[in-house]
This record gives sequence, structure tokens and C-alpha cells, in this order.
Amino acid sequence: MEAPSHRPLTPFRVVRGFLCLFVLLSTAFMMVVYLAPMTAVAFRLFSIHFSRKVTSFLFGTWLALWPFLFEKINKTKVIFAGETVPARERALLIANHRTEVDWMYLWDLALRKGCSGYIKYILKSSLMKLPIFGWGFHILEFISVERKWEVDELNMRQMLSTFTDAREPLWLAVFPEGTDFTDQKCMRSQKYAAENGLPILKNVLLPKTKGLYACLEALRNSFDAVYDITIGYKHRCPTIMDNIFGVDPSEVHIHIRRIPLNMIPTSENDAAAWLMDTFRIKDNLLSDFKAEGCFPDQGTEGDLSILKGIFNFTMVISLTSIFIFLTFFSSVWFRTYVVLSCVYLASATYFNFRPFPVLGLVIATNHRHTK
Repeated sequence: MEAPSHRPLTPFRVVRGFLCLFVLLSTAFMMVVYLAPMTAVAFRLFSIHFSRKVTSFLFGTWLALWPFLFEKINKTKVIFAGETVPARERALLIANHRTEVDWMYLWDLALRKGCSGYIKYILKSSLMKLPIFGWGFHILEFISVERKWEVDELNMRQMLSTFTDAREPLWLAVFPEGTDFTDQKCMRSQKYAAENGLPILKNVLLPKTKGLYACLEALRNSFDAVYDITIGYKHRCPTIMDNIFGVDPSEVHIHIRRIPLNMIPTSENDAAAWLMDTFRIKDNLLSDFKAEGCFPDQGTEGDLSILKGIFNFTMVISLTSIFIFLTFFSSVWFRTYVVLSCVYLASATYFNFRPFPVLGLVIATNHRHTK
């Protein structure tokens, strides 16, 4: 039997949704304020590589709560199609932007590939101002943009230059449309395309090319591939609260094309033409999805393990419980630690500051001199 097109917002779903939201917020807050000063500050003073490894592991356990919420609690079917990609590759992800929650469903794929803590997004700067979550985005080294290239270029290139270490797993996710899809935006995009001799797209907006090319230019030598990801929703696009309460979507379909780096042009103009053609392919895929209700070659990924999900959930809740006990029922020094951590995280996120590994350089320099 086909899943219903819209689940009713019952009292049970309201209570469950608020409970899930409370768990997500409380675990995020406690893990960020207790762990971030150690993993992303103290460890980073010695080694950026080690700091990222520990940060990705610990906060990847928290990020894994979201796929568990979507697939096991809300019973949303996440159906993968297209090509199966290897685990732990360094890849650039190019996705269409149907709605405000597209990026969350990339965690479902990342979790299956062991990269839930290694996925980084290029996202609009307003999201960095979200309470608690903005601090987490900063610690995980997401790249914030104002969506004005003359403003974003310097910061973006500086951040990209820190991701070139091939030892570190990396999924860098880009939404080249720059904003989520609406009918009004689509009409403006089509008008611009018609005036400039570009493809008339019905299901996606014309992609912006400069940010993508900067990613390719900076990281081409350390990437293994580009993943062209197309997301379709059945039966309507969800909002964040739809996800929390579990009323929508009933199905999320994710189509993946793995593109080797040698298939992507190196010049900026040719890369822009390649990206435009890639979005033309996406547009055709989404037209077929509307007609058929699915993408071709579906079933490329299995279900998430319930036992692993429960184990991960138990770990996060146990850690959070310990942190809550230390904060409210233990020494005043723990409350002081929490206050100082909040001050640091708020300041570091606002000023986009990250420690430099000065102690690691001092140790390395002394070691060379003693030889």
C-alpha cells in the first residue's frame, strides 16, 4: 500500500515532536559547551588534524540522531538511487535545493558511508546566528556566505585552503542555486535564462558558478570525486517543523551520480558550462520523478541499523546526562566552565575565529633543534 501523502498532526505527534526537539536541543547544547573547548580549542593548539578527527567522531554521533529521527521515529522512507558510492571518499557534493531541509537528508547518506562527522556545508551566514546550532556549525567548520561573491571570496578561499589534507575524510556540500526553489524564483530564473541564451529549467534554478569553481580550484588535487545529488520529495516538500513532528515527507528520494575529477573541466568557463549541463540533467531527472514517482536504478543503499541507532542514541543521552549532573549538582567550577565555554563559543562564532596550532609548532621546532 502506498504511504499517505500527508500524515495528520495528531496530539501524539505534537508531544513526540516537542520531546524530540527537546532531546536534540539539550544534547546539542551540552555536547557543544562541554566537548568543543577540548576538541576544537585545546586539541587544535597542538594539531588541526587530530582536533578535526576527534571533533568529527564525537559530534558525528550527535548528527546521527537526525537520520534516526527521520527514518526510524518519523518512518520517512529515504530511498537512494543511481550509483553506489564508496565509503570515506573525499568528495564535493553538488545538490539541488528544493526546500530548507535538503541539507539534513544528506546526513542520511553520510551516516551510511561513515562520514556523518566529516560533512561540511557552504551555507548562508544567517544560519550561523542560530542559538546553539550556529556554535555547532562553527565547530564543524561549515563555511558561511553572504551570497555576494565580492564579500564571500576571501573568507571562502581561506577556509578551503585549510581542507587540503588528503588524510582527512571530507564531504563538502554545495547548493549552487544559492537559495531554495519556489515557483516565483523559478520564473525569474527562466526569464534570465531566456534573455541570456541559457537552458530554460523547470524544476531547478540556474546554478551560480563562482563558488563551485573556487571549491574545485582549491581542492581538486585532494578530492576523489564529485557526487551529483538530486533530491525529490513525495508528496510535497517539507519544512523543518514537518520533520520534527513527522507529518512530512512520506518519502525522500535521493539520486546520486559519481563523477571522476578528470571528467570535470579545469578552466572556469568550461567548468561553468559543465555545471549548467549538470543542472539540465537534474531538471530532466526531476521531470521524470514527477511523472514516475521515483528515480531510475533505485535501491542502492540499505536501511539504517536500528541496533546501531539505539546504541548511538544511548551514548549521546548518557554523555548528556553526565554533563547535566555536573552542571547542576556538582562543583561550582563546572558551572563556571559552562559559562566560559558559552562566552568563547558565542565570540568565536561571531568573529569566525579558530585557534592556530601554536603549541604544535613550538614542540616541532624544539624537536628539530634538539636533534
